Amino acid sequence: MASRSFTRPCSAHRVVRQALSQTIRPSHSSIAALRTSSPTLSHAPTQPISCHRAFHEGPSRRKGEEPPAQAPPTNFGDLDILGNTPIPSTSVDVCMYDGFGLNSGATITDGNGALLVDGEVFNWRPWEAKGSMNLTNKKGQFELPPQAFALFDLIWPRPDLLIIGVGPSIMPLAPATRRHLAELGMRVEILDTRNAASQFNLLATERGVSDVAAALIPIGWKDGVGAK
Repeated sequence: MASRSFTRPCSAHRVVRQALSQTIRPSHSSIAALRTSSPTLSHAPTQPISCHRAFHEGPSRRKGEEPPAQAPPTNFGDLDILGNTPIPSTSVDVCMYDGFGLNSGATITDGNGALLVDGEVFNWRPWEAKGSMNLTNKKGQFELPPQAFALFDLIWPRPDLLIIGVGPSIMPLAPATRRHLAELGMRVEILDTRNAASQFNLLATERGVSDVAAALIPIGWKDGVGAK
């Protein structure tokens, strides 16, 4: 019994050894094929990094060359940002005693005012709507009835800004007149006529005649008399 139990594990061990000896081992030719088929890593050539100076380089002078005695003069024409912008035909060239001269060549005389709206010019006689040659109320304020601005009830869209020139000297605008213009959706700037014309010329050139309008009284206006 003892010898039989000893021979069985020995025979089993022999069977395992034979199975291991029959396993397929890689040949030298297959290993060489795997080596040739494996991808090789290629290293890209490194390029030198160029460093640029971050500082501003001024114009260089040759050796022995002297610096200029003075800087070149400034060309103020290059600073005019509106130099190439066409001037509106309704811009005011001349403020006369009893009227105005416009860039288009049109002239307003006989003491009439000027109403400049959307590239058009109209004779403006607000004293007729008021029924009096006195455009100043008892408080020294420039006051006109709503009928004096009836033209703005007929146009749409209305200008964003209305510049009012009240004559030779500036005066405050009456609250009732300012309230009516605000209801029309327009902002108001009140000046003496010379400065009002200059302001209109600038803003009409910059923003366009559709956004800026002007209502101007002649510089020779005298309350109760007119500009005659």
